[in-house]
Amino acid sequence: MLRFVLGVIAGFIAWVIALVGSEKILSAIWPDGFGVHQRAFQEVLANGGEFTANTTHLITHFILGAAVSMFSGYLAALIAGENTRAPLVLGILLLALGLLKAYLSWQFVPFWYHIAFTAILFPLAIMGGKLHSTN
Repeated sequence: MLRFVLGVIAGFIAWVIALVGSEKILSAIWPDGFGVHQRAFQEVLANGGEFTANTTHLITHFILGAAVSMFSGYLAALIAGENTRAPLVLGILLLALGLLKAYLSWQFVPFWYHIAFTAILFPLAIMGGKLHSTN
């Protein structure tokens, strides 16, 4: 049971760190593209105001979210020593976090992005867990 709980917690923390870290890295290596839009989005979330979402930025963020969700599901399964329950619970936590993110940024980002990004979190965490073989 302890490994299961640690797997879920580690997967969740890894997801947050990997997503934020990859955003920071992309902002540093692509400052005039990803970085500008990322900073503007964070600014409008913190202080309000106007924001126009950039499709390239949103698609890049979607791809990051997909990769990080699979990675975190794999990590949860690896630590838990099983590839079904830990990624499932992690997927539920990521779905809840995605819904919160959509709620907080609803007015600034197009509807299609909220639906697509939130929809991938749960199944890709489970898929990442399935990539880990428990033989």
